Amino acid sequence: MAMTRRQRVRAIRAVQYAVLIALLLAIVLAADWGELRRAFFDAEVARSLFPDIITTALVNTVVYTLLGFGFGLVLGVVLALMRLSQVPPYRWLAVAYIEFFRGVPALLVFIALGFGVPLAFQVALDRHVTVMLALGLVGAAYIAETMRAGIQAVPKGQMEAARSLGMSHGRAMASIIIPQAFRIVLPPLTNELVLLTKDSSLVYLLGLSLDQYELSKFGRDALNQHRSLTPILVAGVCYLIITVPLGQLVRRLEARSAKAR
Repeated sequence: MAMTRRQRVRAIRAVQYAVLIALLLAIVLAADWGELRRAFFDAEVARSLFPDIITTALVNTVVYTLLGFGFGLVLGVVLALMRLSQVPPYRWLAVAYIEFFRGVPALLVFIALGFGVPLAFQVALDRHVTVMLALGLVGAAYIAETMRAGIQAVPKGQMEAARSLGMSHGRAMASIIIPQAFRIVLPPLTNELVLLTKDSSLVYLLGLSLDQYELSKFGRDALNQHRSLTPILVAGVCYLIITVPLGQLVRRLEARSAKAR
């Protein structure tokens, strides 16, 4: 007897599950778990990383990320307004900036600010200032496009109503349009925060003292010291401590935004 459509779907799904289970079993049986434990799950090495990996590396990663995000958010809002400006030179400058920093790897920005600028202008930038500028300049290009989309998503009637009440264009943008745009773009802004958290691993290029280590640098140095991959795994877990709650926040914000719409 020919199967119904629902039966065919169930049969195909059952085959997919069976193939997945077989693949997982093959991996489990083929892996050398003793060697994996010694390489990645050495409890003594993991214990030796604490509390420094939390009190120094994790804290520095959060600080670097927040500095870059704060600077990038302010600059991104300015660029978004320039991008929407009626003045052509403002639009051209904003477009040139956004296209440049979206196309250039963050790695090159760190090298330019960490070594190129001090050589060119004979100035020694503070480490935190360099990190803030490098992460912020790259993040601002993406935040600007996100904010531009958010501003354009606010109904035009909002601006017209504000102007009819006697507000100037600038005051209407600051008091009416931009706050609404922030509510619209909050989920993608949180995603940008997650991306900057991972980009903060490039700080190692600047050369760091022990009290300035972030998670990636801390993990690499511990790997060389202990000849074990356990520090890299622990550093990865610490990144997840930061990024997973942010991911959950994004999903809740998206659900709340969809419900409000």
